[in-house]
Amino acid sequence: MAKLPPRERILDAAEELFRSEGIRRVGVQAIAERAETTKMAIYRHFETKDALVAEWLRIVAAEYQGAFDRVEAAYPDRPREQILGLARFIAEGLPDVSYRGCPFINSLAELPDRAHPARQVIEEHKALQTRRLVGMCAAAGLADPEQAAAEITFVLEGAQVSTQNGSIDRTGERLLRIVEGIVARHRAPGADGGEAG
Repeated sequence: MAKLPPRERILDAAEELFRSEGIRRVGVQAIAERAETTKMAIYRHFETKDALVAEWLRIVAAEYQGAFDRVEAAYPDRPREQILGLARFIAEGLPDVSYRGCPFINSLAELPDRAHPARQVIEEHKALQTRRLVGMCAAAGLADPEQAAAEITFVLEGAQVSTQNGSIDRTGERLLRIVEGIVARHRAPGADGGEAG
């Protein structure tokens, strides 16, 4: 870690601590110690702890948006496969969620103030995610893209919560089956969504 530039060390340390201990429980001094730097150095890069939390969540959001980019690149002009690819991305990440939790869900629980800059990052990310998923559903020829995207979102996010609290077994397997069912149920008669056969 010490070989990274200070800003990257701070963000890495913050991510590790926020994920394992929570945002509120982690102080700036603990982040400085983990990053092998000083509180003054943290405040040179981030005006406040809230700004640091927001930047960490921007990075996490970019990783999730990257999943959309990867499935679009992997399945060009095959929106149904893109949707199922997103479900696989979430399903494959569930083991990590089982012991660390979803960073967005955990952060929302700790940040009830809707004006908090980190909460705004989450809300903007979720809105973009919804728009992209609605676009995929429309391209796949689903009869009601908004409704299909809402159902898929409920399932993706519910799977993460159920994995985190241990209430459902075989969550990833069940998640994939449910998303496949949603896509099949919403297919408009005769629609091919730009996909062959």
